[in-house]
Amino acid sequence: MMIGGVSTNSASTNFQYGLLARTDAQRSAQEVSTTVASSRAKARPKEELTPEQQRQIEALKQTDARVHRHEQAHIAVGGNLIRGGATYSYTVGPDQKRYAVAGEVSIDTSPADTPEATIPKAQHIQQTALAPADPSPQDRGVASIAAQMENKARSEVFAQQSEQGASAQSGSEAASAASAAASVSAAASVVFYRAVQQSGVQAALGSSLDLFA
Repeated sequence: MMIGGVSTNSASTNFQYGLLARTDAQRSAQEVSTTVASSRAKARPKEELTPEQQRQIEALKQTDARVHRHEQAHIAVGGNLIRGGATYSYTVGPDQKRYAVAGEVSIDTSPADTPEATIPKAQHIQQTALAPADPSPQDRGVASIAAQMENKARSEVFAQQSEQGASAQSGSEAASAASAAASVSAAASVVFYRAVQQSGVQAALGSSLDLFA
């Protein structure tokens, strides 16, 4: 399977899953070939199929069901990350019916606007990539990239918190220093006040003591 898409403001990735891993040109060529072969071929009655052809058809049916389950698992978990529905690549069996042998789903894999929002989005991408019971190598690769995105966002959040903590601590230290200076001044005032009382000249200083008391 594949997760993918192109956007000016967002990144996207393709998950590729199935028996076929092809470029767009190869896929188009096969689709044309399949259409021509299908139009030329005449369906043979089921009783005319050989045992080997019957086995091929059963294998194709199982592959078709597995590919569809795989893509639907991505879609079910992806939610708002999904960009469009699943697309499938087909092959024609001995019975001239089409069977899905590969598929892909496009999802948004760009970081969010902030590191805080990027963390849950990266986790969602990982969950979407690994949703099928049988993740493909492409799926696991996307999950790994999303995990790196999550770790980077966590580092940025930690750096921001550390910077804010340092600023708060600096402000707290400045306030503590000011408070300590005020305490020293108050203590000196009390000593001076007591000294004045002991010297018996309190009346001579008058209201000036109020500046220190």
